[in-house]
Amino acid sequence: MSAKPSRQVLSLAARATAARRRIAGGVRRTPCLPSRAIPDDGGQLWFKAENLQVTGSFKARGAMAKLTTLPTDVPVITASSGNHGMACANAARTTGHRLTVVLPEGAPAEKREGIAAYGVETILHPGDSGLAERHARKLAGEASATYLSPYNDLDVMSGQGTIALELLEQMPRIDNLFVAMGGGGLISGIGAVMKSVSPATRIIGVSTAASAALAASIEAGRIVETTHNDTLADGCAGGVDADALTLPLAQEVIDRVITCDEAQIADALREIAWTDKMLVEGAAALALAGLRADRAAFAGAVNVVVLCGANFDRARIAPVLAGGA
Repeated sequence: MSAKPSRQVLSLAARATAARRRIAGGVRRTPCLPSRAIPDDGGQLWFKAENLQVTGSFKARGAMAKLTTLPTDVPVITASSGNHGMACANAARTTGHRLTVVLPEGAPAEKREGIAAYGVETILHPGDSGLAERHARKLAGEASATYLSPYNDLDVMSGQGTIALELLEQMPRIDNLFVAMGGGGLISGIGAVMKSVSPATRIIGVSTAASAALAASIEAGRIVETTHNDTLADGCAGGVDADALTLPLAQEVIDRVITCDEAQIADALREIAWTDKMLVEGAAALALAGLRADRAAFAGAVNVVVLCGANFDRARIAPVLAGGA
């Protein structure tokens, strides 16, 4: 990470400030909650509770930020593993846009049903979320519609960056901020604001080993293809666009990347459920798993974990909470 924020980072932070004003009536200012766990290292653990956001995910911010910039007479098409689709459907109901959502066939049933409940058109497409995104782009071109990326869009990233603006008001100090990584929209938006206002705060990106496209791309310095396997952190699964705006932003704002396996994610899910009495989705637990993966490195610090959502598949999470794989 560079010593001073680049122009693109400062610009995204400014966009987040503007986005906050636009979306204020459509999203919640979520709390930052202290963990019930009593640390034995003199540090602090806090949770930014985006699991309590409207539609149950941080994605509500980016969707509203984008749709509030678009004319309502142009149809919108997006792709989603669930949370972004629900967020767009909710935002479209507020703004009046006509919306179509393309989902990968493996998206959790409860997320699919949640999107359909908003009355928008849904299309299931074979493969992972990356293939669903490509299909949605194709459909948008054919229908003269606007394609709304789940992450590869500056307005979407600016919406996610409003999380950091709230954190700066809620926390007098943050030493380490843990954020799950998928396509990079969340961590780029949050990181841009933090590095512009609180550069001493370390941004820790946490990737699932089962689908680590952004982590691999950051290491390589270019977009690379990776294998995508099934993961509890399904909201973070899938590839990264070849022209992803998030890669250079992520490279600049992220101080460290930690990769976690499925057992670590499952352990974090159980900790959040049984210690902090919250049920969250795997992508949210992934961020805590990153902290737990290297406890000594973050001992004695003020650590904040972004709980990015709570839209879990009950059939999938129940055996994990019971102690199974």
